[in-house]
Amino acid sequence: MKETFYDMIKSFDWNEMTKSIYAKTQYDVQRALSKKYLDIEDFKALISPQGENYLEEMAVRSRDITQKRFGKVMQFYIPMYLSNECSNHCIYCGFNHNNKISRLTLSDEQILEEIKAIKQMGYDNVLLLTGENHKNAGVSYIENAISLCRPYFSAINLEVFPMQIEEYERLIKAGANSVYVYQETYNENRYKYYHSKGMKSNFEYRLATPERLAMAGIHKIGMGALIGLEEWRTEMLFLAMHLGFMRKNYWKTKYSISFPRMRPAAGGFEADYCVNEKQFAQIIWAFRLFDNDVEITMSTRERPEMRNHFVSLGITSMSAGSRTEPGGYSNPDVELEQFHVNDDRSVEEMERMVRSQDYDVVFKDWDKILS
Repeated sequence: MKETFYDMIKSFDWNEMTKSIYAKTQYDVQRALSKKYLDIEDFKALISPQGENYLEEMAVRSRDITQKRFGKVMQFYIPMYLSNECSNHCIYCGFNHNNKISRLTLSDEQILEEIKAIKQMGYDNVLLLTGENHKNAGVSYIENAISLCRPYFSAINLEVFPMQIEEYERLIKAGANSVYVYQETYNENRYKYYHSKGMKSNFEYRLATPERLAMAGIHKIGMGALIGLEEWRTEMLFLAMHLGFMRKNYWKTKYSISFPRMRPAAGGFEADYCVNEKQFAQIIWAFRLFDNDVEITMSTRERPEMRNHFVSLGITSMSAGSRTEPGGYSNPDVELEQFHVNDDRSVEEMERMVRSQDYDVVFKDWDKILS
C-alpha cells in the first residue's frame, strides 16, 4: 500500500520540529541561499529567526525567480460564496455552526444573479465556496452550481468540504478545474481544539484530501494553513513538507499555496500566534525559493499597501473586489460574511495598481481547449 503523507509525518513531534528550526544558524541560511535546489533543511533555515536577517536577498531572488517562471503577470480571481450553512464547529470561523448569524444557501436564480454581477466585473475565473452542509449544499448542489457557471467561466475552482475520490471525479466531469483545501493547522495534538465537532474534526481525513484529489485527476490543487492558530514557523515547515510530498508522488498535478492570516469574524476568536508583515514576507519568499514553480496567492485579508508591495515579489494571483458572503455581489447590503476583508478596493482600482507596476492582469486561468 502506498505511503500517505500522514504515514510520513505521524512520528514527528511538533515541539522537536520547532526546535530544529530555531537551531538554524546564519551559516545555514547562507548555504541555503547559495543553492539552486533547496531541500527541507534549507527551508527550515529560510523561515528561522536567523532568516530574518537575509530578507532583502530573499526578496530579490524571489522576484527574479517569479518573473522567470511566470512573467510579469498577475492573475485575478474572485470568490463566490454559495452557502454559509455549516455543520462544523471551527472556533475561528464566522460560519461556525454555533454562531448566531443569518444563514443562506443560494438558489439557482440567486447563483445566476451572482454570475451576472461577477461577469460585469470582467472575470472569467471564479472560486466557488461553501460551508459544510451535506443536506442543503452537498455534492449534488455543488455539481449543479458548477453546471450553472460553466457557460460563463473558463476556469471554475472550488473551496469546499473534503470528499471521496468518486465525488471529486463527478465535480471534475461537471467542469471543476481546481480545488483548494487548507489543513488550517498541521498540529494534530491541537487540531481537535479548533475543530471540536463536525466532519472537519477528522484530522487524518482532511490531511489526505490533496491525495484523493490527485488520484481523481484534478488539474490543480490549492494547499495552505491558517496563520495564527499555532507556531507559524513549524506550521509552514509541515506545509512545505506536504507540498514536497505531493510534488514527488503526484507530479502530474499543478499546485498553488496560500497563507491566510486570521481576520476578525463572527464569534470574536483571537489568534494566539500573530505574524507581522515582515514575517509574512519571509514565508512567501521562503516558499518561492523552495519551490520555484508553485503558484502563490494573496487574498483581500491583507491590507492594500501590503498587496501593492508584493505584486513584483513572489505572488502570482490575487483576489480583487471580493465579498465573503453568499449573494454579496448582486446584493451588496447582505451581511453574512465569513470574515472582514482588509482590502476593499474595486477591480478597476486593483487593475490600475498592478498595471502601474508594468505588470499585466489576467482574468482567466486557462482555456478549456487546453484540457
